[in-house]
Formats: sequence, structure tokens, C-alpha cells
Amino acid sequence: MDTPDLVSRLLDVIEDDLLPLTRRGVGGGNKLFGAAILRKSDLSLVVGETNNETENPLWHGEMHAIKRFYELPAESRPAPRDCLFLATHEPCSLCLSGITWSGFDNFYYLFSYEDTRDSFGIPYDIRILKEVYAVPDPDRGYVPADRPLYNRKNAFFEAHDLQRMIAGMDRSSKERLVARVDDLNAAYNDLSATYQADKGKRGIPLS
Repeated sequence: MDTPDLVSRLLDVIEDDLLPLTRRGVGGGNKLFGAAILRKSDLSLVVGETNNETENPLWHGEMHAIKRFYELPAESRPAPRDCLFLATHEPCSLCLSGITWSGFDNFYYLFSYEDTRDSFGIPYDIRILKEVYAVPDPDRGYVPADRPLYNRKNAFFEAHDLQRMIAGMDRSSKERLVARVDDLNAAYNDLSATYQADKGKRGIPLS
């Protein structure tokens, strides 16, 4: 499958499968993060889920999707390395670990950490990665400001930024897909406003 078709399919999943789930989740006091697992062979949806932190603070969208994935009957569940992992937002430290330990060798995401912090008002992804994991450079005694927050390509997985993928496409594909991303951005901004108006009332530790 060509890259524009792949990205278009992933945007379809966000729009048609994850966004409706997330609207319901945000209505119940949860954050606006969702995730899906698809078969690499035909990009059919295996599992789609959204944040469920009101039940358990570990049930981020990605973690909830992984939980649901491993609840599928073993005989009908594809191997993780035969799957593509999609996250609406760049996975936090918890979800990076969950994806890794679960055996997925890839993930794709639409919104970056900076989007999560600046547009959606949730700063913890960057803060936790810097506070907990950013070990100072022994030669300089401090953590360089431009140091990557994690290795996006490593021995376990490769991360793919959908918006960067779109930026590298031909003009026609780029214009079409950017328009779709703009629509999704507007939808998630609406959900963010709903969440922000109600956050802190549901017992989520880091709201």
C-alpha cells in the first residue's frame, strides 16, 4: 500500500472508530486519547479503544487497547508483530513501555507530545519523560534541551509521525490529507474543551 493510502486508512480509523468511542469516554470524564490495533496484511481493525482512566489510571488509550487485544481468543488473535499499532496521540512513557512489552514493533500517531501539551492542555507526557528518564549527560552534567525524549527507532519498535509523513507527500495528497487532519484537530479540540471543563472531578491522579 502506498503511503497516502496507508495514512488515509489510519485517519479513517481515527475518525470512524476511535472518535465515537472517545466522545463517549470524554463524556464520562476520561481523557481524549485513543488507540487501535490493525492487521498489517489488510489494515483491518482488530481492536479500537479509548482512555478509561476513571476505571483504572493505567487504562490510557493504548494500554486499554492492549488489554482488549490480549482478551481476544488466542486462536483468532494475530501476533503483535503482524499488527500495526495506531495512537491518536504520541504515546506517553507508560504506553511506550506497554507497546514494547506487548511485542508490537511499530506505532503511528497523529498528535505529538507538543500538541498534547499546548493544544490539549495535558503536559504530563513531556514532564514525566524529562523528570523520570532524562539522565544528565555525564560529560556535561546536565540534560541538553534538544535531547530527544525517546529513541523513535530502536531495537524494539519504530515510531511514525503521521503529520510528518503527510508533509513529505506530493502536493495533491498533502492537501487532501491536511484537510482531514484539520477536521480531526477541530474535533479533538472540542473534546479537549469538554474534558478540561470537567477534569479533576473523577479521581484521576494526573488530570
